Parts: sequence; structure tokens; C-alpha cells
Amino acid sequence: MKYVIEHPWQIIEEGFHPEDNRLYESLMSLGNGHMGHRGTFEEDYSGDTLQGSYAAGVYYPDKTRVGWWKNGYPEYFAKVLNGTNVIGIHVEIDGHTVDLGKTTPDNFTRVLDMKEGCLIRTFTYKVNNKSFAFNIKRFVSYDQVEIGAVKYEIKALDSSASIKFTPYLDGDVRNEDANYDEFFWENCTEHGDNSVGSISMTTKKTGFTVSAAMKSKMVSHNDTVETPMSFSSKSKYVEHVFETNLESGQSATLYKFFSLVTDRDHLFDTLEAKANKQVDTAYSEGFDALHDAHASKWAEIWKEADIEIDGDVAAQQGIRFNIFHMKQTYNGEDPRLNIGPKGFTGEKYGGSTYWDTEAYCIPFYLSTSREEIPRNLLVYRYNHLEKAIENAAKLGLKGALYPMVTMNGEECHNEWEITFEEIHRNAAIAYGIFNYVRYTGDSDYLIEYGLDVLLNISRFWADRVNYNPYKDCYMMLGVTGPNEYENNVNNNWYSNLMASWTLEYTLEAIEYVKDKDQKAFDKILAKYNFETSEFTTWKSITEKIYLPEIEELNVFAQQDGYMDKEQKLVSELDPSDLPLNQKWSWDRILRSCFIKQADVLQGIFFLSERYDLDTKRRNFDFYEPRTVHESSLSPCVYSIIAGEIGYHNKAYELYQRSARLDLDNYNNDTDDGLHITSMAGTWMSVVYGFGGFSTADGKPKFNPFLPENWNGLNFHMLFRDRLLVVSIDKNTVKIDMVSGEPLNIEVYGNTYDLSVETSVNVPTDHTRAID
Repeated sequence: MKYVIEHPWQIIEEGFHPEDNRLYESLMSLGNGHMGHRGTFEEDYSGDTLQGSYAAGVYYPDKTRVGWWKNGYPEYFAKVLNGTNVIGIHVEIDGHTVDLGKTTPDNFTRVLDMKEGCLIRTFTYKVNNKSFAFNIKRFVSYDQVEIGAVKYEIKALDSSASIKFTPYLDGDVRNEDANYDEFFWENCTEHGDNSVGSISMTTKKTGFTVSAAMKSKMVSHNDTVETPMSFSSKSKYVEHVFETNLESGQSATLYKFFSLVTDRDHLFDTLEAKANKQVDTAYSEGFDALHDAHASKWAEIWKEADIEIDGDVAAQQGIRFNIFHMKQTYNGEDPRLNIGPKGFTGEKYGGSTYWDTEAYCIPFYLSTSREEIPRNLLVYRYNHLEKAIENAAKLGLKGALYPMVTMNGEECHNEWEITFEEIHRNAAIAYGIFNYVRYTGDSDYLIEYGLDVLLNISRFWADRVNYNPYKDCYMMLGVTGPNEYENNVNNNWYSNLMASWTLEYTLEAIEYVKDKDQKAFDKILAKYNFETSEFTTWKSITEKIYLPEIEELNVFAQQDGYMDKEQKLVSELDPSDLPLNQKWSWDRILRSCFIKQADVLQGIFFLSERYDLDTKRRNFDFYEPRTVHESSLSPCVYSIIAGEIGYHNKAYELYQRSARLDLDNYNNDTDDGLHITSMAGTWMSVVYGFGGFSTADGKPKFNPFLPENWNGLNFHMLFRDRLLVVSIDKNTVKIDMVSGEPLNIEVYGNTYDLSVETSVNVPTDHTRAID
């Protein structure tokens, strides 16, 4: 089902769809890295809605409630907190409360403008047979991230009427996922006068304090600026009231400015004053000036990160939607923050980071941001290293085990099969370091931060594997791989492979740091009590790691015993059984051969240079038909590999599923919030897949092809302080350097010199376009 109209720069809901309102709220969420809001209505709405306002880094450690407590189990499940509703405006016409849940609007549109980063709604609404046109625009500033604004206009179309606007701040909010409807805030204070209103609230347990302030003005039909008629407050709530009368053809516009500040960024004693000052400044600058500065920031983002697709509007809309939400979620300015799986679009999952960051998001930020931004994502992990060491110790293991889900470095995921067993997340962090160093050339990162992390992760792997003397190999038992439809398996191929690879890479990093700075190396070893004898064991593990195979098919075995399952293909399932995670019992899923997401293929993707095309094709042919792609992280990996092995129709099909996963609600869960971290994978499916991008030896390489229904593909990317533009059409691959020093690049295996003055033009290799 198509939920939105296809448009290259907009997400459009045409006509009001109350049955899918939550879905559209998710799709049209706004954020700027500091705060964000779901695409809810400003005015009252009695229909199905999930009001959500979120401040980055503010969370609540909700007590894990289970009856089967085990040693090492997380103490809490971190919840992303729904905070003060800062966008609310109660609207009355002739004493009638405007509520689209009770009176159906006409000519309704809700539009997310991705080019300028704003949400626009228009509709016609009737009160006592009088018609009124509404035009509402909202944004959260990318220029001043603690500021947002709403422009709310009502025009009387055919009659006179009284209009009453009541902009408010409401702190009496709950998380929908709260246990027993628990309230996560305390110590709420309200202040204000006829100019500014504010609310400050402190989280229970964690003690974060968030202050919100608002200031509004109304411009009536004769361009008169009206000040509030009154201010009032009650517990957890403040409001201003504006009233005016309209004749037919006249309009009234309320401008509401709001600020949101936290004691993560400012001293506690200054919060309220800071919020008030911010909103005063926004009020003085005015809506249009604030919006223009905000839109200019988005123009800068698109200049470096845009992807243009010629001939396929659905694909174009999908990739820009993914890029837009990635940039809304994380701006990279604060190394204390990371990329939550729902960003500012919903409460589900909790926590601020998963393994998705290193596996999927770092490549996106490497190519679309300044180098310090992906670097900050890695520094985040370094800053949590001591907690990771504690997490491993809780399981009785040496070294560091990074959490599957975390806010402050502690594990806070409350499902045992993930908390204890999905330990492959460690390898993704090591791979993130490798990927960053390879892409940027910043090898000194290993001296500053990287080697500390690699050593402790490797120490964990060396303790977690066990030597089998009967087979003379190292094994890893009782794990869950990326495919979460298999729990507590032995010798998951991906986990064993990536553990071994991490040890190899760590040994290489050791040699680099020793050669570059012996004193720094000695200091790191002393800090964690390392003996060089450990490194000998690590080398032995890499040489004797057990990697299961299905010998008769010449493919890698996902884990021991996979072929004991009844082998069926997804094409043999009744469509009514999909998605399995909503239709089948967990027991039935675990006993089936069906795969949630890339597992073996994930390893082949990460270590692509190790495997020839025949190996990739055999494993793709075996595993993809058994994969239901019920993880948002799955289609992009399969799409990239499909393109590489020549299955270009399949690559396009899987790209569309990745790019439009939320837009078309493939897995029937968009109403919970968007799949933010998988969106970076969608970007990879274009740049790494259709663009054929890779890098080695400090050189970007391109091996592109076009899907047959595309006329052209154009993408921007940053590489080592250079901005490149890659343009592909049916006849030519053209690469331009917009800025930066000259560079050697490779296209279809041939090396060329690229500079600002000299473009590279190569005939498109049509042999890559044949399935």
C-alpha cells in the first residue's frame, strides 16, 4: 500500500486518514540533533495519536521487571522520555474547540518539506456551517538548535467569527511504554507572565532537568500585533490566551516560539533564564528570519549529502527521506550523543545506540559530514570503555563487552537472548574503527583512542571462545548472530568470523602503534595490565577459528545445525503468514529455517575483499530466498551484494524495500516510529551498491551501474577533505571534484587523476547491467 504521494522533495498526505494518523506522525517527525517532535497536530486531537517531544540524551532507567532474574541481567531498561509538549495550541472558533477527531476537515494536506526541514498542514474546517481555511507551518531550527517555531493561520472564508488561540506548555505527559502508566518526571515548576511562560521538570532517578519556554504573538487581519490577553498556570502547565474577531475574508495568525534547554548543556541554576532568553531572542528575530536561517543550514546539508535519481520519483523520494531523517537525528556536534534506533520519532526500543551505529551509520557520516562527526561516534565508545569492561565482568569474562543497548555505557536491554548472547556487537565497534581509519587516513586515532578499545574487545573474544582439542580449533558456543530468529546457537559463522577478524586487525593496530609511538603503546598496555603473551594466543585463534560450512553446497553454514531444520523458501510461505514476527509464535520461528536479516551475507559484506564473486553468488543464492527481511537492516546489505554479483533487478527491488521501508510500511510498524539506523543502510545501497563505491590504499574506487528504469544517478560525497560529485547515466560515468586537493581515483579498475580543474569521464560499463 502506498501511504504517501510520490514527490522528489516532499512527503505528502493528501486527505485526512485518521486510521493511519500515527503512521503519518512518524513519517513527518522533525528534529535537529538536540530535540525533536513527532508530526502531531498543534491543536486538540481526540483521535488516535502518540504525542511525542524528545530531548537528546535525556532518559529514564525504568526498572527491569522480570520473574526470571539471572546473574548479569541488566538492572534497567533505558526509556527515551516523552517530555513537555511545546507545540500545543488550543484553538476555538465561536467557542467551538477545533478537533479533527470530532469534525472531519476538508481539503486536508500534511506535508513534510525535506528541502527546508519544515512541516506544513492546510485544511478547511467548518463550524456551524461557517468555513475556515487553516495554514500551519512548523520547524525546529537547525541554526539555533534549542529553538523552534509555529505559524498558525486561520482565515474566515464566508462569515464572521470569534477566534481564540491558547498556546501552552504541557508537562503532564506519559510514555506510552511506561510500566503501569508511571510518570517519569518530578519537581515540576511553572513560571510566567503576559510575555513568557516556562516549565522546568526533572527526571526521576537520573536527575536530568529540562526547561521549556514559550513566547507568542498574534497578527490580526489589519496586521496589528496583539499581545496575550492573559497568562495562567497550574501544575505542569502554562498558557497564554489571545482573542480576536474576524470578518469574512480576514485572517488571524499566531506565531508561537518555543525553546528547550537541558542541564546537559547549561548549569542547572541558569536553565529557566536561558530558556527565557532563547525564546525572547527568537521572538525578536521573527518567524521568517528564523526559518530562512534554518533553511540555509539545510541547503548546506543537501549540498554535501544529496542524491539525485533521474527517472524514478519513488526511488528519489525514498533516498532523500532517509538522508533527511539521518541528518535530523544526529548532527555530530556532541560526542556524548549517539544515534537512537527511533531518533525523535517514537519511544520503541529505548536506548541511544545499538550496533547499528558502527555497522551502518558510520559509513553514511564518513561520506556526508566533516571527519570529526564520525570520529565523535567512535569517541563515544571510547568514553564508555570502562563500562564495557564492567559489562564483561558481570558475565564472568575478561576484556570489554559493549552493550547491545545503552545510554551511558551500561547494558540496558531486557531480553536475555540479546543481552547475553548477541555479542557480535563487539565486532561492529572494531569494524567501525577500521572503517574510519581506512576512509579518513587518520591512523593516529589508533594511538589516541582506538587501540584501547581494540585490545579490550580482543581480550573478550579470546576469553569467550573455547579450544576444542578433538578438532584442534577454536569455537564459540551459545550465541545469537545478527539473525535474531536463531537463539543460543553454536558457532554462528558471522560471529566466529568477525571475532577472528577483530583479533587480526588488533594485531595489525598493535604493530602500527608500536612503530609510531612506543611510549604511548607501553602506556596503553600498562593501563589495562596486558602481557604480550596474550597476543600469541590471539594469533593462534585467528589461525584455528572454526568457520562452519555446508560442504555439499559449497556455502558457509549460518551456524552448526542449520541444515537440521526443514529447508523451505520464503516463496513457499502463505502471504498471510507474513510478517512472521506478527503471525507466528516465537517457538515456531526459532524452529524454522527462515532468516530475519543478513547474517552470513553481513560478514561477506564487511569483508568483501576476501571473497570472489562466485563465493558471493553461491551464498546469496542460498540465503536470500530463505530471508524474510523482517529486520530493517536486512534489505540494504542484500541489495549491495546483489548488485555486485550482477543481480541488478534484485538489487533494485531490495533497494526500494530499504528506501521505502517506512514510507510504504512494509513491516506494519511505522506507527511506532521510523527505523532511523537502517536509513544509513539505504544510503549505502545507492553509493556502495549502484555507485559501486569502495576504498583501499587511500583511493576511492567506483564500479557503478544504473538500474534499467533510471536515466541517471548523481551523488555527492566527502572524501578526505574533498567534495566529489559522481554522475552516472546510460553512457557516461563523470566524476567532478568541487573542492580539495588532487586525488587518484579508480573507475572500473582503471586509475585516473582527479582535481578541481580536471574531471574524470569514463564510458558506462554496460556489462555490469546484465542480470
